[in-house]
Amino acid sequence: MIRLTNVHKWFKDLHVLNGVNLNVHQGEVVVVCGPSGSGKSTLIRTINQLETISEGEIWVDGKNVTDPKTDLNALRAEVGFVFQHFNLYPHLSVLDNITLSPIRVKKMGKAAAEQLAVELLDRVGLAHKKDAFPAQLSGGQQQRVAIARGLAMQPKVMLFDEPTSALDPEMIGEVLQVMRDLAKSGMTMMCVTHEMGFAREVADYVVFVDQGQVVEQAKPEEFFSNPQHERAKQFLRQLRSH
Repeated sequence: MIRLTNVHKWFKDLHVLNGVNLNVHQGEVVVVCGPSGSGKSTLIRTINQLETISEGEIWVDGKNVTDPKTDLNALRAEVGFVFQHFNLYPHLSVLDNITLSPIRVKKMGKAAAEQLAVELLDRVGLAHKKDAFPAQLSGGQQQRVAIARGLAMQPKVMLFDEPTSALDPEMIGEVLQVMRDLAKSGMTMMCVTHEMGFAREVADYVVFVDQGQVVEQAKPEEFFSNPQHERAKQFLRQLRSH
């Protein structure tokens, strides 16, 4: 479903991704972790070309997304993205935030888009907030709306970039529960997160990134009980000490 081959990314002199190779199969949940500044967010943002790459290839669902001829709007309709900071339109209601892209990009009728939006809001436990505006919601509620908005495009893949890092601790659980439910539904997911409990419970694989390279990839039970790479061991020790 997702394949990265020898992917490099430079920001001027900074070599942010250094020869990344990675495969994610349909229906798999992959958690990407690593120290701050390791390239995790850049890596996940290259998959739907929010960041272009300097070298290599990325394929999603049989399409080479790094080919200049690839229709990025069509790609992004298939690859949902949930940001760290929600990115909801403050002047639009919850319902309108969710229906905007299906109507504009997929040319869905307004009634059908609104019906789908209400179903998705019900799925994330927020059907009663459809007429509210983002400023009237808690951070956790805003992130759940952002997930519903991503799902409204009926994507084949969902990408999450630190979806809980901007939330107060008491709100993290509600967002992770929506993500757990999504994983159980068979959605292909890649998630950059420090929530290792989520990784243990839900991930098919944990990918550990350090200095722009995938240095370890293992099933959660193997990664947490017996990491092979010294930097992975240090990372886990630091997490446990907090």
